[in-house]
Amino acid sequence: MTVTSTTPRLAAAAVALPPHRHSQAEVTALLTDAAGAEFERFANTSGVQTRSLALPLERYRELRDFTEANQTYLNVALELSESALRNALATAQITPDEVDIIFSTTVTGLAVPTLDARLAARIGLRPDVKRVPLFGLGCVAGAAGVARMHDYLRAYPEQVAVLVAVELCSLTIQWGDHSVANMVASSLFGDGAAAVVATGAQRAGTGPQVLASRSRLYPDTEHVMGWEIGTSGFKIVLSADIPTVAEKYLGEDVTLFLAEFGLTPDDVDTWVCHPGGPKVIEAVEHVLKLPSSALDRTRESLRDNGNLSSVSVLDVLRATMGDPPAAGSLGMMIAMGPGFCAELVLLRW
Repeated sequence: MTVTSTTPRLAAAAVALPPHRHSQAEVTALLTDAAGAEFERFANTSGVQTRSLALPLERYRELRDFTEANQTYLNVALELSESALRNALATAQITPDEVDIIFSTTVTGLAVPTLDARLAARIGLRPDVKRVPLFGLGCVAGAAGVARMHDYLRAYPEQVAVLVAVELCSLTIQWGDHSVANMVASSLFGDGAAAVVATGAQRAGTGPQVLASRSRLYPDTEHVMGWEIGTSGFKIVLSADIPTVAEKYLGEDVTLFLAEFGLTPDDVDTWVCHPGGPKVIEAVEHVLKLPSSALDRTRESLRDNGNLSSVSVLDVLRATMGDPPAAGSLGMMIAMGPGFCAELVLLRW
């Protein structure tokens, strides 16, 4: 595949987690007390061992309503986003006033002005920085954000783009919802923020190049994943069909995408996949015929931090960039989310 004069690259990725770190057993004890013994079955098969949460465990029972939960979200989200972005910029050796555009994504809280606007003064972004807040993409948003930075920097190869993703899934807890979907979500999701710095082709850099991206929206799948938003806040919509949808579409999507560049899945050395959950990971492995070790970093992210929604695939990206594959090798970033949809990003180290 030919690298052109407009091919951007990822200069750095960083993750920030809240300080309240708990074992799955500790979280399970709290939620089993509220949801009943059946919750323990989901928690024990989630693939999660530890999670970082926005609040200490005992504080969750004290949240009175959606208003208080959302204000807590805003306070913690800003702190984590600032930390992640500052660390990513420092790693990339780029100052805040060099940033030309900031993409931000979240799906676990609401804020107007948006988080990127509130971050601008805290970080020291220029007054003329462009802002692109994204809401509603959920788990796919980390990969989608990288793809949209790629699109922008191809047009402006002399510029710098940043992506900030923050999700505080624990603050969406619904104590009165004993549905299977809520128990599965409560056993999987954690809290955190991530930031990625991308640079246009006219700027020097050493990170992976972003070669191409592909978005896919699947028909008649709106019911598969999302939120019902009401007076009690965010109520999870999470279907057991997610692994089935991945099995049905993902293999063909990846194969056709790569074929456009004369490639096959066998040409991909590194897979940067969102850890949706054990069954989703297994479905991705099966449909792409991956070796057993291909998604080790994905499983490690799920084990150590839970499913961080949009942040998770960026956590896997951070780990991969910290221990990069051989120069010239190809990588594929994959995430799926509400819509139901998928985002594919082709990388070269």
